[in-house]
Amino acid sequence: MDEILDATGQGRGDAVTRVAAALRDGEIVVLPTDTLYGVAADAFNPTGTRRVFSAKRRPRSFPLPVMVRSPKQLPGICPDVPQEAENLVAAYWPGPLTIVLGAQPGLKWDLGDNDGTVAVRMPLDDVTLAVIREVGPLAVTSANLSGQPPATTAEEARDQLGSRVRHYVDDGPRTGGVGSTIVDLTRGAARVLRVGVVSEQDALAVAAGDLDPLEAADRLDVSE
Repeated sequence: MDEILDATGQGRGDAVTRVAAALRDGEIVVLPTDTLYGVAADAFNPTGTRRVFSAKRRPRSFPLPVMVRSPKQLPGICPDVPQEAENLVAAYWPGPLTIVLGAQPGLKWDLGDNDGTVAVRMPLDDVTLAVIREVGPLAVTSANLSGQPPATTAEEARDQLGSRVRHYVDDGPRTGGVGSTIVDLTRGAARVLRVGVVSEQDALAVAAGDLDPLEAADRLDVSE
């Protein structure tokens, strides 16, 4: 039976402990992020990541992104972190910017047909960061059925995913309704694959070194 765990008050610690245990057992959970609600699995548990694809009815041709709790985890996942990535991390991590890089060969995960690449982000969300601290990097994608509107509350996620997910962590609404901006750094010059909270112009300027990361971060704060 599925349940909603309240993380808005004193129950946050218990919610984090329970979903961390579930993730380590190969289950999937719904978590809040700084942009939308996401459905998550332990990135290094193939049983869990395959359940994400099944629950969302998501084709494997759309690989799962990975969330980390610190930029220091990035080199362990991606062997080549170019200056463009360093610039973007300095400006937008933790926050709504996803970077696509080449993945470390031989990692024991199943993120779908990722063609040797991985999309990585550090979210600005205390609940999700606490879970990552307990479990390790998470495979997280929007908590909705593929092709349906993204969930901005735990209830909206539950309405779509139902009993496919046992634990839904509620930390209040995510009112923006916009996902992270995705920048691909695997094909030479930086390319924006999806425009989200961060504008395409700013993301490309930061990556190229034409916009100072601190100025870009301040600009994003103003825009929010």
